[in-house]
Amino acid sequence: MSTEDKPFFDDPNAALREVAQNPAAYAHYLADFHRVVLDMAAKLEILQRETRVHCRGTRVEGDKMGQAFLRSFPVEKSLNDLLKNLKNVTSGLEKSAHKRHAHDEKVKEVKKQRKEKAQLKERKNNPPLQAAPENPGQPGVQSPNMGYGGPTSIYNLDRRESA
Repeated sequence: MSTEDKPFFDDPNAALREVAQNPAAYAHYLADFHRVVLDMAAKLEILQRETRVHCRGTRVEGDKMGQAFLRSFPVEKSLNDLLKNLKNVTSGLEKSAHKRHAHDEKVKEVKKQRKEKAQLKERKNNPPLQAAPENPGQPGVQSPNMGYGGPTSIYNLDRRESA
């Protein structure tokens, strides 16, 4: 049974499919995750400080200088790694939202470019008919067929008239 055969309400991915198709909804959805991750990161930073204070302050009788720190180091490192990963997640969420928006902009641009290209091709294949000048001897009006009397260089285009 394909997804097209299932009714809409039976499909658990239907809502996410709609979010994926709309860049504004996509950005809003990722912004919700971003807020949650930032909130988690803030709480974990507080937990990190409190854990550091507690673990480094826990001394056992007979400890030498620095042994409490060495015991607390693995715990602190695991929390530091977790916070680093959360920062990577938040930057990844932001980047994904921007890339999704850029994708839609690029699709619009490609459509526009293809339309312009088709119009240019149409004009090239079917040039519009030009009306012949009514008074061929009138000064300032060039004939459509310049022949040998046309400009010979791009530097004298405005100076030279047909013969």
